[in-house]
Amino acid sequence: MARNPAILQSTHPYNVGARCINREWFNIPMDEVWEIMSRQLFFIRHAYNVRIHSFVLMSNHFHLLISTPEANLSQAMANFMGETSRYLNLAGNRENETYAGRHFRSIIENYHSFTHAYKYNYRNPVKCGTVTHVESYKYSTLHGLLGLSHLQIPVEEDLLLFPDIQDTLNWLNTDSGNDNSLVIKYALKRKVFKMRKLLVTKKPHNLEFERY
Repeated sequence: MARNPAILQSTHPYNVGARCINREWFNIPMDEVWEIMSRQLFFIRHAYNVRIHSFVLMSNHFHLLISTPEANLSQAMANFMGETSRYLNLAGNRENETYAGRHFRSIIENYHSFTHAYKYNYRNPVKCGTVTHVESYKYSTLHGLLGLSHLQIPVEEDLLLFPDIQDTLNWLNTDSGNDNSLVIKYALKRKVFKMRKLLVTKKPHNLEFERY
């Protein structure tokens, strides 16, 4: 079945992700995968004038919050996935395609939807049992923003993290519950992020979403 055409727009961020083919792992050390991803995110930030809000690399997929002022998500992601696949193959990942098809994407239309996607992505390593606290996970922009590692990825000003770092970490490390996680997971699979029931975020900041 043909895929529905992407909605290309410049007003709101997207939540973007992709998985390895057959859900396999990247097949090379994660430090190498992170370096390849970081270099290519640096490139598309400047080549396509995108705005990167957060990035989380897992063993066989990634989560990316990104804005496209020039409404060019398809071009930027085609470059990112094509080039990362090529470099991963050269590094010994596999001989065939890295990713299982194209990326998925969901438009994030408001501040509260952004907070849900932001928390869902950064908590992914915790939900998978890789770490017990979000700040401990090495392969995310959060780790670099906290000064725990060098961050090559040019991330936009994080208006959720920096007004109160400890408060934000407490919020990120609080489990929203399996039901809430499932609601967000399925909302992120829609062209436009929409939840079937209301979820309440305990993050207290009332920022203007347009700042993103």
